[in-house]
Amino acid sequence: MKYANLILEKEDGIGILTMNRPEALNALNMDVLKDLKQAVADIAADDEIKALIITGAGKAFVAGADIKAMQPLNPVQARNFGIFGHTILRDIEKLEIPVIAAINGFALGGGCELAMAADIRLASEKAKFGQPEVGLGITPGFGGTQRLPRIVGEGIARELIFTADVIDAQEAYRIGLVNHVYPADTLLDEARKMAVKIAKKAPVAVKLSKAAINRGMQVDIDTALNVEADLFSICFATRDQKSGMEAFLNKARPEYKGE
Repeated sequence: MKYANLILEKEDGIGILTMNRPEALNALNMDVLKDLKQAVADIAADDEIKALIITGAGKAFVAGADIKAMQPLNPVQARNFGIFGHTILRDIEKLEIPVIAAINGFALGGGCELAMAADIRLASEKAKFGQPEVGLGITPGFGGTQRLPRIVGEGIARELIFTADVIDAQEAYRIGLVNHVYPADTLLDEARKMAVKIAKKAPVAVKLSKAAINRGMQVDIDTALNVEADLFSICFATRDQKSGMEAFLNKARPEYKGE
């Protein structure tokens, strides 16, 4: 399907979703968000896609929400806008497949929040990160106050949000906001390599592992361990488990069917 502000491509079981509004640094307005919501629904329904990469066209990943579009909002409209953003980023977070953010440039405000909804973040050396909202008289509105502390810890998150500082890729790596930093010209290739590596693993096991992490991180450790035990046990009803373990014992290559 074609979208006005996005490009969705598929390569060997890998989906590549490119934010494609480079003239506005891929800023998130309502049209972009509607496209993104539809694209995520389409990806969720596509059994051929085993892993997803999200990146940006031009010199930005996503430079933030569209300030011109936000400026005239009243409190009710602003709340609805924020909730719509929350819904879409939760849709990304709840995709069964792993999501890799390949952050090629500016990831500020809503762009940083979009990146944080991914499972894994890879950054170009040129990438910049920040939650600059308090400098505009608002709070982060697309989950930044919640996901950033969960990823980097409360102290660092409070500092970044309260100061509105923008940090570079190496600092983002140091604080654990991104997993790896690569030269700009190799970023997408590295993201593809990781996505392909994931796609070659047992699909059901990968999905259940993601589910275990997502569900377990929101509850106490005892409840989380019960979640893990339940999902671990489900694997033993799959053909992939039989294939994987038989291949290991016979020193052969497993053939995963995703069932």
